[in-house]
Amino acid sequence: MLEKNLRSQIDKLWNLFWSGGIANPLTAIEQISYLIFMKRLDEADLKRKADAEWLEQKYQSIFSDEKLRWSQWKHMEAEAMLNHVRDQVFPFLKNLKVNGGTAALSQHMKDAVFIIPKPSLLVEAVEIIDSLKIMEQNQDTQGDIYEYLLSELQTSGKNGQFRTPRHIIKMMCALVNPKLGQTVCDPACGTGGFLIGAYNHILRANTSNERITIQEDGTEHGLVGDKLTDSKVWDFLREKTFFGFDFDSTMLRIAAMNMVLHGIDHPNMEYMDTLSKRFELQDKYDVILANPPFKGSIDKGDIHESLSRTVQTTKTELLFVILMKRLLVNGGRCAVIVPDGVLFGSSNAHVTVRKKLIEEAQLEGVISMPSGVFKPYAGVSTAVLVFTKGGETDKVWFYDMEADGFSLDDKRNPIKENDLPDIVEKWNKRHSLKAPAKGEKWFWVDKKQVADNKYDLSINRYKTIEYEEVAYDPPKVILAKLKGMEKEIQKDLDELEGMLR
Repeated sequence: MLEKNLRSQIDKLWNLFWSGGIANPLTAIEQISYLIFMKRLDEADLKRKADAEWLEQKYQSIFSDEKLRWSQWKHMEAEAMLNHVRDQVFPFLKNLKVNGGTAALSQHMKDAVFIIPKPSLLVEAVEIIDSLKIMEQNQDTQGDIYEYLLSELQTSGKNGQFRTPRHIIKMMCALVNPKLGQTVCDPACGTGGFLIGAYNHILRANTSNERITIQEDGTEHGLVGDKLTDSKVWDFLREKTFFGFDFDSTMLRIAAMNMVLHGIDHPNMEYMDTLSKRFELQDKYDVILANPPFKGSIDKGDIHESLSRTVQTTKTELLFVILMKRLLVNGGRCAVIVPDGVLFGSSNAHVTVRKKLIEEAQLEGVISMPSGVFKPYAGVSTAVLVFTKGGETDKVWFYDMEADGFSLDDKRNPIKENDLPDIVEKWNKRHSLKAPAKGEKWFWVDKKQVADNKYDLSINRYKTIEYEEVAYDPPKVILAKLKGMEKEIQKDLDELEGMLR
């Protein structure tokens, strides 16, 4: 959880952009990201330069002109600053070269536009970002600063895109358990939350317990990976582990910045519609974590033939499930959020997708989530599907999540009721569980029963409804009570008549 002062400064930054004419939260985050990256780039370069001087080594700065540094132009007069940043610094950022190649973030900025309109807005924004002292913060706080910025995305995108709450991401990471040395992909990565969640999950498994602190909101800090001592292992983790794709270039830029601020300096992010004919990858990744767009559709002629051969539909929520199965290596694991319609839809396409998961993969779990989990973005009812490519479905583990630790209204205030710890605990020992005790929210369903119900995966189809026996009074007792009530009513009427005389 961010310190009150940092939250206050970020809130001030938001209000500044709003009053300055940039009211779209996504646009504001994008412009703020550019400024944060400019500052971070300068400070990181100065640090490497100082380290090289201390070691008496040569160092080639990435800045061809000192005037391009944040630390230099931040002192300019307002009008001159705006002109300089727009005409000199921003083009430099878009074409930044590092070690002879294009910098990770710059490769996503081909169509980026610097649109801060007023000199006064730029000057005030620079002052606030300067006060955040981002490079002086630890990695946890750098990430939290950006997460707090992203929390202002209060509206879903045109194609049903909305941010997945961090605690839901953490639960899903626990379900598929990505490990060091494995590759992790999100084919519709949005702001990169799942990739960062997987990174933190791997770090958590490789960090000594005494280094970890838990904040009031449940966020774990101190995930430093102190058990990882081989530099080659770190290189693989930060450069060859995480892969994200999205067809929204703005989201990609934000995701790349998000990952950099969380410690992944060289994120593998690519602009791509992963449902299209241009996306040829298959049998590639060990783990997939995703919350792909709902309600969307794609031009039928642009759907990759490996998908269209499998299922005749243009619904993105169905196509993405088939895509994820295609992308996994044999034995690879996936946790994906789907709208409830995927679970019980009666169309041929819906039934085909569910049948593929059960007959051609190992569908392991269905976690039903309440509709308020994604408020204030959306009120849709959803579920998490967990499956493994290869293997065989024998029975499916269901869990009826009723609470996630937050109220299910738009305010999403913290509450005591929280099923997530129980979900993870029961999941981890599910193979030793036979039948639920009274009041427990999980249960097994045999494959045959699912198949006999047209592969319906809605939890209400199989959930046992417990009825409590109610003891009723005998007729004589009820009659006596009614007579007693009659006497009381008559007494009250007599008293009322007496008052009116």
